[in-house]
Amino acid sequence: MPGDDGTRDHAPHGDSPSPSSPRTPPPRPPPPPLPTGATNENPRGISFLALLAEDLKTHDNDPLQPGFIAVAVHRFGNWRMDKPKLVRAPLTVAYKVLCTAVDLGLGIDLSYTVKLGRRVRLWHHGGMILGARSIGDDVHIRQNTTLGILSRDELRAKPVIEDRVDIGAGACILGAVTIGHDTVIGANTVVVKDEPPHSTLFGVPARPVKF
Repeated sequence: MPGDDGTRDHAPHGDSPSPSSPRTPPPRPPPPPLPTGATNENPRGISFLALLAEDLKTHDNDPLQPGFIAVAVHRFGNWRMDKPKLVRAPLTVAYKVLCTAVDLGLGIDLSYTVKLGRRVRLWHHGGMILGARSIGDDVHIRQNTTLGILSRDELRAKPVIEDRVDIGAGACILGAVTIGHDTVIGANTVVVKDEPPHSTLFGVPARPVKF
């Protein structure tokens, strides 16, 4: 129909968007529930003592390295979950004391509910908040690193770190993102979206780079 200025109204009929209208991406499904810590999630196929020996070797056979101590307490927290409740009770008290000591004394926050792979190396210590959903095998993490939620409105949205990821000092990996295997994350980089395997990322926000 002609408009007030005598021109014809070219608005499309119906509710279908015009070809130039941007498409809204479908909403991302909510992340699954976080692990509750009700079961032993230490890596399968290796005994508790053999796992500790492997972790010690990963940390240069130095039992006083803060990274080894934090990982050992994490392994202990999971190992106790295989024990009967009466036996587990004093072990739980010991775990909570040790976990608090690692957090306050070494600055490494690593709950036993984080699924931790084999040969994970925590370099240095201090300011390490490792609240991931899972961390894969042969991952290296440096000081002042934060793995956790992006928003307090999405408390289940935590990252997944696949195998052989190298995370630089001061990096932040936030939200329900997956970091593909064999990825390098540079120092002070902030990652808030999925990244494919074999990426090298730097910057805020993270951007892929090539050398």
